[in-house]
Formats: sequence, C-alpha cells, structure tokens
Amino acid sequence: MGDKNTLLAVLQYLEKHNLKGTSDLLRKEANLGEETSSLQCPQSDSDVSSMLAAYKSEGDPEKYEEAYADLKRFVEGALDIYKYELGMILYPVLVHMYLELLFNDHEDQAKRLMEKFGPDQEEYFQEDLKKLSHVCKKDHLKGNELTDTFKSNEFIIRMSRDTLSILKRHLSEKKHSVVQNIIQEHLYLDMYEGVARNKQQIDATSGAMIGEASRADNKARVYYGLLKEPDVSNAAIEEEEDDEEGGDKPKKKKSKKDHLYPKKSKSDPNAPPVDRMPLPELKEAELREKAKALRDGSKRVNLGPDTLPSICCYTLLNANHSVTCAEISEDSSLLAVGFNDSFIKVWSLVPQKLRSMKSADQLQDIDREADDVLARMMDDRSSEACRTLLGHSGPVYRVAFSPDRQLLLSCSEDSSIRLWSLLTWSCVVCYKGHTYPVWDVRFAQHGYYFATGGHDKTARLWATDQHQPLRIFAGHYSDVDCVQFHPNSNYLASGSSDRTVRLWDCVTGCQVRLMTGHKGHVLCLCFSVEGRFLASAGADSRILLWDLAHGHLLAELCSHTASILSLAFSREGSILVSGSTDCTVKVWDFTKLAETMALEDVNISHNPDIKKDSDTFLLRSYATKNSPILNLHFTRRNLLLAVGLFDSQS
Repeated sequence: MGDKNTLLAVLQYLEKHNLKGTSDLLRKEANLGEETSSLQCPQSDSDVSSMLAAYKSEGDPEKYEEAYADLKRFVEGALDIYKYELGMILYPVLVHMYLELLFNDHEDQAKRLMEKFGPDQEEYFQEDLKKLSHVCKKDHLKGNELTDTFKSNEFIIRMSRDTLSILKRHLSEKKHSVVQNIIQEHLYLDMYEGVARNKQQIDATSGAMIGEASRADNKARVYYGLLKEPDVSNAAIEEEEDDEEGGDKPKKKKSKKDHLYPKKSKSDPNAPPVDRMPLPELKEAELREKAKALRDGSKRVNLGPDTLPSICCYTLLNANHSVTCAEISEDSSLLAVGFNDSFIKVWSLVPQKLRSMKSADQLQDIDREADDVLARMMDDRSSEACRTLLGHSGPVYRVAFSPDRQLLLSCSEDSSIRLWSLLTWSCVVCYKGHTYPVWDVRFAQHGYYFATGGHDKTARLWATDQHQPLRIFAGHYSDVDCVQFHPNSNYLASGSSDRTVRLWDCVTGCQVRLMTGHKGHVLCLCFSVEGRFLASAGADSRILLWDLAHGHLLAELCSHTASILSLAFSREGSILVSGSTDCTVKVWDFTKLAETMALEDVNISHNPDIKKDSDTFLLRSYATKNSPILNLHFTRRNLLLAVGLFDSQS
C-alpha cells in the first residue's frame, strides 16, 4: 500500500509539471490505470511531499498503538535466550512510529503512543524521549537536531542469526506493515553467528543515540604501539657532566647511564611505521628536557596496591562560579586556569617565577652563539608569580600546554582557538574554523599538532603553523565534548554528547573505531601508557575501559556518584585515577584489571564478558571537604596533583 501511494504521489508531481510522456510511461510500467490518478492521488503539494519524505502514512493512525502493543507482547513472550536481543528493537520502533504519526498530522495519537510506552523504555533513553516529547507538531520536525538524526540514520542493532530469524517469522505472520516498514527503512540489523547475548552484555554496549557499533566499524587495523623514543643519551651525558662539575662525587652516576638511556630498544610490532605521520624533529633543548625527564623517571616511585600515590590538591577559592577549566604542564611546573569571563591565568608551581622576554632593543645585545642563549633572552626584572592572558570574548572552556612549555592553547565559546606564547605572554595566532563554541583543545604528545572538538559535531586536527585545519573528523551526531591524542600521535579519540567514543586516524582522516556503552555525555578520555587501552568517563558517573585492538569494552568501573571530569594514568601505567564533581578522587588498580582481561581469545563477533566488580579494583577513595575535582596530573616521579574548586555554597 505504501509503495503504491508513493507511485501515485510521483505521478501527480509529474502531471503537475506537465511531464505527460514520463507519467504515461510510469503508469504503464507500474500497471496503474488512468482512474487511479484522480481517485487516490494526494490532492495537495504538502501531501505529495509527505509521500516522498522519510515517513509514509500507513492509513489508520489507531493501528500504530495496536501494532506496537503486539510487538511488545511478542518480545515479552519470547524465550529468555532471545528476549533481550529482540527487546532492542522496541525503542527505535517507538521513536519512528511517533515521528511518522507527527509527520502525518496525527498529533493526538502520537502523544498517546509516547505517554503509554515511553516510560517502559530503558532509563538511558529517557533523556532523548523527553526531548522528543517536546516535538509535538509537524512544524517542529523541521531543523530539529534529534529528529533529523533519527530520520537520516539507521539505528544499528547487533543480533544473532537465530534471533533475527525469529523476528522475521513474527513479522511475516502478523503482517503489521507499519512495523515492517520501520524495521526495513530505519533499522540496520547487524547479524552475527553465535549465541544470542544476555541482558548484561546488551546493557554494557547500548545507550548511544543511534544504536551500537556494527562489526564493520571496528575492522580496520589500529597501530596502537608506541614509536621508538629518540636517543637522548648524548644530551643526558652532557647535562650530567655539567651538574657534576661543582659536586663532590664526580663519578658516582656513570654506572647508571647504560641503564637509564638504553641504546637498543625493541621496536613495537604494533607501532606505526616511523614515517607514517610526519612529526617534528626534536630541538636540542627538547632533547635535554627529555633526558631530564628520564633522570626524573629513574627516581620515580612505582605505584601499586601497597604503594598508593601521595596527592597534592590545589584548591581554587572564591571561584566556584567563574572557573571553567584547569591544566598542569607535563613537567608539573605551571598551572593554567580558564575563566568564564574570558581570561586565563597562569601560575608557577615551582619557586622560579614567570619571566617575560626582553625587549627587541635588549635582545640585539645578546650573544646568539652562547649555550645559555634562552636564559639570557629572559628578563629577570619582569618575573611574576601569576600572569593573565586576555583575548577571548567568551568563556574559556579548555587550556593546554605544549610539550616544551613555551606555548599555551585555549578554546572558547567565541568559536576560536588561541595560541599564546609563554615567553612574551601574548597571543600569537587566532585559529578560526569551528562555527560554534569549542569545548576542548589538546596538544599532541610530540607537539606541533593539536586537536579541537566543538558544538558543530566535529573534531579537527590542526598544526600550529597552519591557519586552517588539516583534517575535519565528522561523524558524531552531537557535540564533541572531549578529544585526546594517542601517545604515538597517529590517532585521535573523541567523546561526544551522542554517548559514543570514536577513534580517528590522523593520517587518512577515517574513523577506525566506534565504541558504544556510555549512558551520558562523554567528558574525559585517557590512553594507557602502552597505548593499547583507552579509558573514558563522563556524565553517567562510570569509567569504561576499551581495548583498541578490537574496539571491545573490557570493564566498567562504577563508584562515583556524579559526573567524572578527569582521568589520569600513573607514569608507569599501573594505577588509574579519576576525579569527579562528587568531590572525590578514586584510585584504581589498572595492573590487576589488565591481568584479568581475556585479550587473546577475543575476536570480532565474540562478546567478551565485561568486568563489573568495581570494588575488586578500587584501591582507595580520597574525599575533599567540598571541592569538585577539575583536573588530575601525575608528576614525573608519580606524585599525584589534583586541582579542585571549593564550593562554599553547597
């Protein structure tokens, strides 16, 4: 019936535009007599557009409620082994029935359908259903983000072969054309061989705006290994010799050099080719800094259940309604804080104050060949404990230090990204590309590249010396709330309000992983030290751990009671910490978690068991008096630094 109505609508459209020859041919091929045109063709332009749009009228609007109730009874009466997989179709069918009724001006029936069956849907879909219930007229459908997403994308459901055959048999027996058409046109049933999933397995990966990831989404190979570290032994030896000149024990450290700076490290078989992504060459100062980091690392405390980290918490006072973000530099010497009245403050966390570069006239007198030319360029008389950066015209949502600490990035509601020099304390570049507020900005671990995510549903890859983005990663259905570079800088992870986490290849620009399981906005991401695992957390108060090799969800850690804003791995990777607006920092045993994960026998169609016994892996919970945690950072020696925001009113 639906197909015939569409044909009639096309005929009327052709006749309206005097395309008689074409209409005669169509009528002849479709076996439609002359009389059908005048009897059954829709009468108005709006009706014609209705027939040609995403939703077709199925006649009696009362049949929708009856058809849905029948589908629900069938699901509830199915065998337990198939019931939960079959139940996944109830939510998308309800949504599309509701939109179809609205599209065909059956507002009362649509409202009744939603009120009767909406509350029965899973808790994690209630927020979207609430938004949909505000769309109660046909005119409201135009330009609505949520309805457009449903209308133009298939809802993906993974289903075993047996479950799918039971569903097909039911649909052919009942002949509810309304349900059949919706499943055929708006759902994508991704069939796999094997046993149907149980409720726990389904709940673990459901909750995303338009269903689960299909098997094809996670088939591409991901080079999750780390790149070979540059040889910094020469720079390290030079620096050590400088340090030892004035000391009493000149030869004490020599025996450790081979241990600290190994010259031949095995290349990781999962690492990307060295020339896959063009990365900047390290300058001499950066090599010295890496050597210093290695020396600091040698004094690092290896953490575990018996050696928990010490925590130093920086609390921001009198700022609970004005501070929007905080970030600590890699070497733990600087703290940057963004405010909602558009400015940024940078503090020094070490005794050395923040100096500015000398004026141009004074710089002319400096010996450029001197070893300490960088130190000579700085003006000691200008040193201050705190610096303020002004330039944005809206709230600053994220700040990020470059690896060499000479640059700072910031993003804002004004849809711009600014690059600040921490030598001159001024803005050097303003990048414009996003069309709406930019929520997150991150530097790559190797510098030069940075990434952003915003309200325009895209993540973007930039280079500091290019005004335009190098890559635009489009695929999310809502805001990109957070981005994070993989340790090898070849990949970018993004978390979104569409409740998905995606992994993008910076070289090809393609999406290589789609991970579903969050039940709320994804607000923070963190890669494990060795690069294989990704931790994500957000508004649903849970931490999810993913295996990037296959895109599988491995564990779900639930202990927080409010949104999680920050995640961090310890420097050697044995501990994961999370900070939340519930005013706590929680410490998790990642080593134990990784040991219990069955990684070897996991293949693409297999549904691994998700670790959910959070108490087994929770080592300790630290509470602040009343300070939500904005940021967490491990120093090179594994001291945990936290930044909190004291809330004096609650």
